[in-house]
Amino acid sequence: MLFHSPEFLFAFLPLALLGYYLLGRLPNKLWAVGWLAAASLFFYGWWNVAFLPMLLISLGLNYLLGIMLVETPRRWLLLAGVAANLAAIGFFKYAGFLVEILNALTAADVPVPHILLPLAISFYTFQQIAYLVDCHEGRIGRPNPIRYAMFITFFPQLIAGPIVHYREIVPQIERDETFRIDQAKLVLGFTVFCFGLFKKIGMADTLAPLAQPLWDLAAGGEAAYLAFAWRGAVAFALQLYFDFSGYSDMAIGLALMFGILLPFNFDSPYKSQTIIEFWSRWHITLTRFLTAYLYNPITKTVMRRRMERGQPVWNPRKPQVLPFLVMLAFPTLVTMGLAGVWHGAGWQFIVFGLLHGAMLVANHGWRATSAGRARIPAPLSWLLSPVKVLVTFLAVTVSFVFFKSPTLADALTVVRGLAGMGEHGGYLYLGDTVVVLFGLFIIWALPNTQEWVGLKPHTAPKAPARERARFAAFYWKPSPMHGLMVGAVLCITLLRIFGSPPAEFLYFAF
Repeated sequence: MLFHSPEFLFAFLPLALLGYYLLGRLPNKLWAVGWLAAASLFFYGWWNVAFLPMLLISLGLNYLLGIMLVETPRRWLLLAGVAANLAAIGFFKYAGFLVEILNALTAADVPVPHILLPLAISFYTFQQIAYLVDCHEGRIGRPNPIRYAMFITFFPQLIAGPIVHYREIVPQIERDETFRIDQAKLVLGFTVFCFGLFKKIGMADTLAPLAQPLWDLAAGGEAAYLAFAWRGAVAFALQLYFDFSGYSDMAIGLALMFGILLPFNFDSPYKSQTIIEFWSRWHITLTRFLTAYLYNPITKTVMRRRMERGQPVWNPRKPQVLPFLVMLAFPTLVTMGLAGVWHGAGWQFIVFGLLHGAMLVANHGWRATSAGRARIPAPLSWLLSPVKVLVTFLAVTVSFVFFKSPTLADALTVVRGLAGMGEHGGYLYLGDTVVVLFGLFIIWALPNTQEWVGLKPHTAPKAPARERARFAAFYWKPSPMHGLMVGAVLCITLLRIFGSPPAEFLYFAF
């Protein structure tokens, strides 16, 4: 059941909201929480009921393990729980890939297993790993089973995030006011949902057929000519952003309708001037998870061992090559390499992660040099800003070639085209190019959703008056004009929905 499918929009969502707020009128709010958990399990089982037992088993085992960690916080128990969760992902997601590697290395002929990947296993497993760590560290008390089930299965963010922490969601559903109908939250949530719906239906699904021909050529071993290659690669970069950020907007909007605030997952990432800034704006909750549970532990372990041996540690004010390589470059490459593997089983995903790791290391290295730390005069900085944004965007666009490609060979064929080494491809129609340019206009010139509706400051502190004045009339507020605008967006997307079967979100594959 997709967020933009008729059965969700006109059956599931109204019934879920009705039951939630009716049961929320009862003195015991656990009835409403239980209804939401049950509705979420139904939502998940709608995709494929065969996936449901795996989710329930994971839910039950992690809940019991969390209770044990709250009562007796032992490190070996935490490590066993984390290992069991990772083993589940490893079996379902990487068994076939590992067998392929084994066959390639040993010339064996082990049959490659084709295991059906449970929907959203990467997301709900990471969420439960974070829960186990919080239990071990004493950040949460003994969890209520119904609230815990709702926290994990909450349907707006179950399938593709945001990846949330227990202490972000459960305190909200422990407050009675969450279960009272709040007209402002309902209207705001509906507005954010409509913006996300437009991103997915109006932009992502429109850009998809402009990107796909580039990869169709690569599948046949043919590299595209330069303009065709870049048009296709940029179209996919835009498609991925509108698709995933559209899903996140819909998730945040749906949660707001239930009185619950989810963390933002995107903050205009394509406006980033560096790759470091990009990862602070793209898939924010994944970056937060990887930093807290992978990068920081590796860095702390390396730093502790070096200090015990009397070796120098990394200090950005007094940079040294060896500490930089050991304490910053190594953890970054490991973290981003595993981030690539998290996205999928294949050499192309490993290259995608390591490529971003290498760019992050280079960015940190430049910052550590005297040139990187030099203060640039304001006029020159203003002139360089769009150049840095463009360079960062193009670097990310190239990396997403590996993200989309079904094989490493296909990715390298596409890259050959981007380097001007191809000659295949069709005619570039003006209308298609205008769609891509319109997408670029949206990501670079307009506020993002949370800025538009006032859920975060509208501007950076550098030039608030100038920036806000550009779009002051368009920032959302409960008024007839904005109601008409949201209604028009909804009508356009509904016409598209009824005119063609809905396409799945790209991140559902992970």
